[in-house]
Amino acid sequence: MKKNMGTADRIIRLILAAVFALLYFTGTVTGTFGIVLMVFAAVFALTSVVSFCPMYPLVGLNTCPVKK
Repeated sequence: MKKNMGTADRIIRLILAAVFALLYFTGTVTGTFGIVLMVFAAVFALTSVVSFCPMYPLVGLNTCPVKK
């Protein structure tokens, strides 16, 4: 897998994952919507760790800086 996520994108995804987890574990969001948020949080955290988003190539997006 070739990296396609920049640093800012990774940080934003990790912050969103933390917020989603916080909302779920504090009981603010429950039920089906809470489970969906946790799935999004897991996907955001995983894609941030590996610096690759499988949706980006499909839409032609790449936020990783060009190496010189």
